[in-house]
Amino acid sequence: MAIKKFNPYTPGRRFMSIQTKEDLTNQDPERSLLAPLTKKGGRNNLGRITMRHRGGGNRKKYRIIDFKRDKFGVPGKVASIEYDPNRSARIALINYSDGDKRYIIAPSGIRVGTSIQAGPGSDITPGNALQLKDIPVGTVVHNLELEPGKGAVLVRSAGTSAQLMAKEGKYAYLRMPSGELRLILQQCMATVGQVGNEEHENVTLGKAGKTRWLGRRPMVRGMVMNPVDHPMGGGEGRSKSKKHPISPWGTPAKGYRTRKKKPSDRLIIRRRYAK
Repeated sequence: MAIKKFNPYTPGRRFMSIQTKEDLTNQDPERSLLAPLTKKGGRNNLGRITMRHRGGGNRKKYRIIDFKRDKFGVPGKVASIEYDPNRSARIALINYSDGDKRYIIAPSGIRVGTSIQAGPGSDITPGNALQLKDIPVGTVVHNLELEPGKGAVLVRSAGTSAQLMAKEGKYAYLRMPSGELRLILQQCMATVGQVGNEEHENVTLGKAGKTRWLGRRPMVRGMVMNPVDHPMGGGEGRSKSKKHPISPWGTPAKGYRTRKKKPSDRLIIRRRYAK
C-alpha cells in the first residue's frame, strides 16, 4: 500500500493524505462475522458523559476477531485481506479446513492463499500462533495474551510488534513497542510476525471534518472556557495568571503520574519511560 497526496484544490485537500487500497482484496465483509455496534456518545448506562469529545461519526459494524487463536492443529488459508473501521490494522479472513471462518489481525507479509495454523508444532512463520514457550528467543511477535486462554490484549495496532528477549522459569521476557520490558507467562499465546498496515501512522487527516467522520468531537482549551467550566477559565482577555496546567477536575496535567498500582506492576522489569 502507499500514501496518496492531493493537489491543493481546496483548503481541506492541501495537507490531506489517504492510504491506497491495493492491499485490500475484498470490499464486502463476511456477513456471518458481523455484529451490531451501537453508539454511546461517550456516555455510561446512567447517561452521564464518562469520556469526553465523543459523538457523531459514520455508521459501522463490528467485525468479530479471533483473538484467542484456539483452533489448534486445524490448517487454514487466507481468503481475503479487508478493511476494519474499528481498528488501525487490516484484518484477514481465514477459511479453515473444517469449514469454519474467522477473522484475525493481518500480519505483515501474508497474502491471499497463505496457509496459517495455530498450536504446538506450527511453523515459525507470520500469522501462525503458538504459546510463548514454543517460540524461539529473538522472534518478533504480536497479538499477545496477558492471561492464558483469555485472548490477546497487547500489540494489536497497525505496524506494532514485540520481541521475545529471553525465557526464565515460567515467564518470558518481552520488549514491548513502547520500550517497556515485561514478564508474561510462557503459556500465553502470541502470533508470529509484525502487525501489517505500517503506513497508517503517516496518514494526515487534513481537515476537521474528517475527524468528525471518525466520531471525535472538538476539544476546547481550558483557558478559553468560563470559570464554571474549568479551573483555568475566566479573566479579561488572555491570562495565564501563573497557574499550573490542570484538568477540569483539578489534577495536574503535566508530569504528574496518575497511574494506580496494579498487581501486574511486579511483572514490569523496565518501564517505558526509563532513561
